[in-house]
Amino acid sequence: MRRFYIDIDALDRNEVTLPPDESKHAAKVLRMLPGDQMEIVNGTGVVFTGEITASAPKAVIVKKIDFHQAKQDEHHIHIAIAPTKNNDRFEWFLEKATELGIHEITPILCKNAERKKIKHERFQKILVSAMKQSKRLFIPKLNELTSVDDFIKEHPNGLIAHCYEEEERNTTIQKQLQLDASKWTAQNTPILIGPEGDFTLKEVEKALKNGYQAVTLGKTRLRTETAGVYACMNVKLFFEER
Repeated sequence: MRRFYIDIDALDRNEVTLPPDESKHAAKVLRMLPGDQMEIVNGTGVVFTGEITASAPKAVIVKKIDFHQAKQDEHHIHIAIAPTKNNDRFEWFLEKATELGIHEITPILCKNAERKKIKHERFQKILVSAMKQSKRLFIPKLNELTSVDDFIKEHPNGLIAHCYEEEERNTTIQKQLQLDASKWTAQNTPILIGPEGDFTLKEVEKALKNGYQAVTLGKTRLRTETAGVYACMNVKLFFEER
């Protein structure tokens, strides 16, 4: 069944009207007609199943057949990651992280970052598209670009992946989860992923002083977007296999 997105909090109603962009896609591109059925989601776990009663390029009206509210995961995967210089690569990360089931993304501004601004509205559209394609019911929360110093102050006690040689960095994300998986449900525990030039030593030291644990992402040096996906996969696999 075709799935569409509507940006409203409450879908518990008897009839909804798709927004102009989704209406155009349904009516003009897919040529859906009255009597056709679809699913509508809003990124908060809702699935509104309905039947088209009126199909126009600017306003497709859908009457409710069924309504379901899914439960959110007990764990919370939060990746704080520096946007890449190549915008396409960061959009790839957003897409894949959404497919994998990430819950929250914070773009962070580091000293060595080569991208100082982000296109929040465009990135949000990438998340919506990936959510619909992957059949996810919850859209990741996308925060505004935040300096790494401010982020560490606001979110202490997380994990940080960096390329400096340290014995403490021999621990993996999986090992840290096994040590204290409960805090991933009791609080927001983020994973910090640095820019292409890595975190500065000062940024790493600040994170460690604020309760962060350094972790390794394997023996090879990963691109920023690959590191983000790798971290997300490790957390996801851990909780799925429990």
